[in-house]
Amino acid sequence: MTKLNGWKMSCSLFLICLAAAATAPAQTFNTLVQFTYANGADPFAGLVQGRDGNLYGTTAYGGTCALTNLGCGTVFKMSPAGALQTLHYFTGPDGAFPFSELVLATDGNFYGTTVGGGANCASSNGCGTVFRITPSGSLTTLYSFCSQSNCVDGQQPYGGLIQATNGNLYGTTNYGGTSANCDLGCGTFFRITPAGALTTLSSFTGVPAAFFPATTLVQGANGKLYGTTQVGGAHCGGAGCGAVFSVTLAGKLETIYSFCAQPNCADGDLPTAGLIQATDGNFYGTASSGGNSTGCEGGCGTVFKITPNGALTTLHTFSGSDGFDPAAALFQATDGNFYGTTVEGGYSYQCPGGCGTIFQMTSTGTLTTVYAFPAFSGGSDLRAQLLQHTSGTFFGTTYVGGFDGAGTAFSLNTGLGPFVTFVRAAGQVGQTGGILGHGFTGATAVAINQVPANFKVVSDTYLTATVPSGATTGYVTVTTPSGVLKSNVPFRILP
Repeated sequence: MTKLNGWKMSCSLFLICLAAAATAPAQTFNTLVQFTYANGADPFAGLVQGRDGNLYGTTAYGGTCALTNLGCGTVFKMSPAGALQTLHYFTGPDGAFPFSELVLATDGNFYGTTVGGGANCASSNGCGTVFRITPSGSLTTLYSFCSQSNCVDGQQPYGGLIQATNGNLYGTTNYGGTSANCDLGCGTFFRITPAGALTTLSSFTGVPAAFFPATTLVQGANGKLYGTTQVGGAHCGGAGCGAVFSVTLAGKLETIYSFCAQPNCADGDLPTAGLIQATDGNFYGTASSGGNSTGCEGGCGTVFKITPNGALTTLHTFSGSDGFDPAAALFQATDGNFYGTTVEGGYSYQCPGGCGTIFQMTSTGTLTTVYAFPAFSGGSDLRAQLLQHTSGTFFGTTYVGGFDGAGTAFSLNTGLGPFVTFVRAAGQVGQTGGILGHGFTGATAVAINQVPANFKVVSDTYLTATVPSGATTGYVTVTTPSGVLKSNVPFRILP
């Protein structure tokens, strides 16, 4: 892991905390869960909100199984107050080591991937799976990778799944495929139906193109999927320094940016996180190293903006004291700002390089450290994207730290108010989609860009609405007994 060079405290911890409190937004931070291995360990991925208002996630290890004494991982449910319920312990044949977040699909179930386990590759702890799990914890293994000769169907999916506007799920595998440029294959791009029918659409080819994809894809407004690779691209020789790529739903791959295009990798190096598309239509992401700071060996990392066509702008370079190694995707909150995390950095008396930070950044690159983790016992090593719950509060996980060193789950309230969001933020006229929120009981109106829509309240935290004739792309409002709730992003009307 990258080490800081000559990073020393220049004042007492008291003065540092006082200065941080003077610049950070008002906030309330709570550690909600301390993982113990018995209930899961090392939550590498972020959380997702379910129809019931609870939060769902995975731990990469924990529990007991035949593959490793650290356990094969879990799927869990957590209430916003922190009540934890382990829904499933992976055993190996049903999958092992889920390193990615779940996705809530339109059928109300969650879908995810595991890096190991499954029916194939027993000598290497399995080659990975795709699974479906209900909110009550009934898990079905939909596909085991390396089902085809030489793993041309893919191997070890580190990234999660996305449900595209056509209803199918899409993802990547880190290895496998048909390319001979990598010993185990350079990775694949696949489609899988909710019923489990998998189609390998393309294979990554290696340098000078992007390869070894390991993050969850995002679908742009133009219909293409976008992602990053930590290696590959046209620069640095050998394995490359990482890249941004796009891929059509039919599988046409294109590398649209190669990192270290600038001297000393001032534009960033080794992007380990996926992208988000912001309300301005551009994509935003992080590179775990690089940048023009001398505070960290190899650079402390960057935040960047990139257009759908690949024009990249570096918005912020980390210095160490404001965090370093940003390894998680950003999240655009209801205030329009971006929120993210760093693996290390900040000031801490327990972690030599800092225990990690949560930061807020404007669209022009002005960054504020919202919270610096003060001690290993409170959580450290943030590798997961933050989630803004429809209550307005942020939730996240730390990969390690806590009393048992197995990671934590936390909440951060910065004073943002409640809102509504979508299971899928796009649809055609006549289609019915799901809306998440709270206080829906007694709701009297739903409108899409001010056009009234027919709706049905399913529960206090979930309702369905039908896209009305005449609706245009815009924000959705739900009128409840407590007031009008507005969506965090516009709902996009598909042709």
